[in-house]
Amino acid sequence: MNRRQLAALAGALLLSTTLTACGSDDDPASGDNSGVTLTMLMGVNNIYPEQQRAWFTEVSDKFKAETGASVRFETFASANDELTKIQTSVVSGQGPDVYALGTTFTPTAYATGAFVELTKEDWDKVGGRERFLPATLGISGPDQEHEVGIPFASRPFVMAYNKDLLTAAGIDKPADSWDGLRDQAKQLTKDGAYGLAIGYADGFDPWKFIWAMTTQAGTPVVKDGKAALDGPNTKAAYEAYLGWLATDKVVDPAAVGWKNAQAIAAFGEGKAAYLPMVSASSKVSLDKSKVAGRYAYAVMPTIPPGATSLPAGGVAATSILSGDNVVVAKYSKHKDLALALVKLLTSEESQTSYYKTFGELPTNQAAATALGSDPALAAIVDSAGKSLNTPFTGGWSAVQLELTNVVVQSIPDLSAGKVDDAKLTGLLGQAQTKAQQALDKAK
Repeated sequence: MNRRQLAALAGALLLSTTLTACGSDDDPASGDNSGVTLTMLMGVNNIYPEQQRAWFTEVSDKFKAETGASVRFETFASANDELTKIQTSVVSGQGPDVYALGTTFTPTAYATGAFVELTKEDWDKVGGRERFLPATLGISGPDQEHEVGIPFASRPFVMAYNKDLLTAAGIDKPADSWDGLRDQAKQLTKDGAYGLAIGYADGFDPWKFIWAMTTQAGTPVVKDGKAALDGPNTKAAYEAYLGWLATDKVVDPAAVGWKNAQAIAAFGEGKAAYLPMVSASSKVSLDKSKVAGRYAYAVMPTIPPGATSLPAGGVAATSILSGDNVVVAKYSKHKDLALALVKLLTSEESQTSYYKTFGELPTNQAAATALGSDPALAAIVDSAGKSLNTPFTGGWSAVQLELTNVVVQSIPDLSAGKVDDAKLTGLLGQAQTKAQQALDKAK
């Protein structure tokens, strides 16, 4: 993201009081809403696309039965697409009424000043703040008095492993360090199967590996408004992550073009022993795959590359505080209807149904409590408790895009089976400059 894009997004602060509405009239949720259509933006589900389309129809039909209004859904396909759609809508003053954004994009949404800052009355209209798991409220805003994000889905990350392959290799449990995982993956790469399934071309996941490793090393990529993308531990994290394919040869070479869905599919075919950086959403697919009943989840390693124990200052974070928050645009003339839609989406019934369809953990306390006894989710629940917030700064979206871009720019070398040291150093230097500019701009 360049300086012009950042300036445009920041400029939305000045526009937010004069934005025009996407809808045509100002309607209370209890009024005559026939002919009114809300627009909601959310990420496309590449793992369950048909189910998502059916869910869109189901939600719109149910909402129309309750309020008389319909819902039209729009989707984004990547983090960069997500940011672009926020920018375009905020600056033009027209677009979706409701946005379902990744939690790490909530600070960016907040920084624009173009989304509804929730009052107690607003929270009451969606069922009350107490409806939600306290942990999921951790990135709704900079503090409890300034919140824009309403928790919609919880997505703590874990790794899946093939129990049969580990047992056959004499491995009793997954490693707790990244170096240990690499060594186990080497041992497991044989007979047509690889140690790891990784989606190097995924638009959302690569940066999360780097974030985890640097956080565990005690040198997070952002601290106190300062970026550290060109530090030695950041470089070591990239060398480990890219090295799994390039030098360790524990990942299928085809993975340079894989997204998360392809990595899940390979693991489901029994072609990989480990599948790191997945959420409970993978369970729906894996329970219908060749490894059904033969896999389990474990928390990901918490000891960074090059270490045998957690270094001083390191944090044993198993996952980012991940999921989706819902925000309502200030320019919408249908605020009450938008909040009514959020109330529907976060009800116990809706959240339970959403979990059964997509595997996304509920943020609704009652729905989450009902799932707590499922032993298959034990590692996921454990990871949720050990998850860590990304920094709440409007510049964070640019930081994560820069972290991902380093992987994107490394794909040609990765395809050739190498990690070019000089090129990686240069890419990290460029990423550092752009990330710091974004953080400075957000102050």
